Amino acid sequence: MYDSEIIDNIRNNLKNNIDAKYKATAQNYFIEEIKNYGVRTAIVKQISKESFKQISDLKKNDIFSLCEVFLESGYIEESFIVFKWADYISKDFEKRDFKILELWLNKYITNWASCDTLCNHAIGNFIVMYPAYISNLKEWTKSNNRWVRRGSAVSLIAPARKGLFLNDVLEISSMLLNDKDDLVQKGYGWMLKEASRMHQKKIFDFVKENKTIMPRTALRYAIEKMPEKLRKESMKK
Repeated sequence: MYDSEIIDNIRNNLKNNIDAKYKATAQNYFIEEIKNYGVRTAIVKQISKESFKQISDLKKNDIFSLCEVFLESGYIEESFIVFKWADYISKDFEKRDFKILELWLNKYITNWASCDTLCNHAIGNFIVMYPAYISNLKEWTKSNNRWVRRGSAVSLIAPARKGLFLNDVLEISSMLLNDKDDLVQKGYGWMLKEASRMHQKKIFDFVKENKTIMPRTALRYAIEKMPEKLRKESMKK
């Protein structure tokens, strides 16, 4: 079967590129236990790019189905590969595809790196195409799943960097403001930081208004790109 050949080739390629030293240290970047081959990220990206050439002629739904085969394995490198595939086909996204992306986030994400790879690119691209779905991101802020809550912010990273959706960035940040999870705090702090590139005063005003209740982790991320004077003022107790 064509799909089986693709799957076998990719997995053999990953196994042939295992770096024992990297595998031994990769876990240090995660609190939760990860399942990994031990292949460096640059090589994984190359495998994703090369393997996509072999499936680019498949129908979108067939690509989605192939993605799920890899996601079921739980290997972090396989998640990186298929989330890049999703990014490659994002120009062909239709509204109905949101359910698939949302399912992946809920079902298969178990670490911040996979969360960010999916949300930064494929979901972020979807939101730019169909901004009405930002209302779904706002619903994600209420999830019991830490990765879904992080995803509600991280999905707006790329648009925020371009100055888009400022009001939504501020609203989602307000909804996540007192989240107890540091990885969620880092997620919305990162979103605010990217938004500050184009809307420095608005983000500074938001931080200043909320700094007494805003977790220090989120605050530090949010002001990272601001001038030193504003950073010091933001950090004053």
